[in-house]
Amino acid sequence: MNARERLIVAVDVPTADEARALVDRLAGQVGMFKIGSQLFTAAGPDIVREIVGRGEKVFLDLKYHDIPNTVEQAVEAAVGTGAWMINVHASGGHAMMQAAARAGRETSAKLGRPAPLMIGVTVLTSMDHDALRAVGVERAVLDQVIALARMTQQAGLQGVVASAQETPQIRKACGPDFHIVTPGIRGASAGAERNDQSRTMGPAEAIKAGASYIVVGRPIIAAADPRAAAQAIVEELTTA
Repeated sequence: MNARERLIVAVDVPTADEARALVDRLAGQVGMFKIGSQLFTAAGPDIVREIVGRGEKVFLDLKYHDIPNTVEQAVEAAVGTGAWMINVHASGGHAMMQAAARAGRETSAKLGRPAPLMIGVTVLTSMDHDALRAVGVERAVLDQVIALARMTQQAGLQGVVASAQETPQIRKACGPDFHIVTPGIRGASAGAERNDQSRTMGPAEAIKAGASYIVVGRPIIAAADPRAAAQAIVEELTTA
């Protein structure tokens, strides 16, 4: 995988027109576009199909978390959009993740297309130990992340979303072929502002720690020249 392919841009914009303009500016410069709750709620699955139709990869970041049957049906619909990567919340449990993995495999087979990369969200990068305790989780953040990563792998998913700070330990627990997607990248060429992220790293730092992909949002999409900002990050990644 080359440096460009490792870079996922979060298309955190409120309208389809803004998303199209951003994709136009960044096409060929980044590996994938992440569509999350804001854009998906505003523009629906058509914007996913449109970006995929342009030949781009899409990470559909809707973090499904519901009973297994509901998540299975949601993943079936997500596969129909052509999304290359789809995620669920690992805290939804083993059975829910098994249902998601099954839906990804079976629906793509019926449609005659490659199965999406199915991944589980471990602990949101905005959360620290105090935030976990507030929702009843007494484990340390690292222990919770590793437990959820192992369960994700056992359920048949191919990777996780996790902070780069936990990546070396995830690699040790789940092996070299397990995919790790690291969000909230800040610092260095990605800009210094950390905003609402608590557990972050810079781009090259995250890859050196073992991340498969990094997700960058505001440092690119809010830049005066998003393409130049993305290029700077790709250049930094080549040193990782």
